[in-house]
Amino acid sequence: MNTVCMIAAVAEDNALGKDNDLLWHLPDDFKRFKGLTTGHPIIMGRKTYETFPKPLPNRTHIIITRDKNYKTEFEECVVVHSLLEALKLCKREPLSFIIGGGEIYAQGEKFSNKIELTRVHATFEDADTFFPEIDFKKWKLIEEEYHPINEHHKYAFTYLTYIRNELRVLSEGRNTAYFQKSK
Repeated sequence: MNTVCMIAAVAEDNALGKDNDLLWHLPDDFKRFKGLTTGHPIIMGRKTYETFPKPLPNRTHIIITRDKNYKTEFEECVVVHSLLEALKLCKREPLSFIIGGGEIYAQGEKFSNKIELTRVHATFEDADTFFPEIDFKKWKLIEEEYHPINEHHKYAFTYLTYIRNELRVLSEGRNTAYFQKSK
């Protein structure tokens, strides 16, 4: 069974960003993101992709857009027009990541069987993009690691790893995704 993992840094109020940018700078979280996602496909919306100056190394970028004419010049990038199309490209991968933005997370939660969440211990009133509300009764917290404020991190944060509690069989048209039961 393959793992589809949503990975995000999210404030206490589920804020993700403002004006297509993050609201914080957390170097340790960037290192963790790189360590977890390197070597695996990353699925994202077009706006998230366009925040990168260039593709992240050692990862296939699967970019979701409604624009049928959208193209990218980088060979490590694939353009698709739905989340299901992106997931179909990853069906033989043991692990793939959904990395945002807000709309893609909202669509992706029902297809995910793991969440790597960095909970930033702050709220941001001026945020314009949010992580969806997750029903955490359907998820089991398996790992938690707190990081206090320090000279490199203006905000305290906690790494939280969740796995889905139950077997998920989802169907939409001819596309079906099967997920393993959490242990």
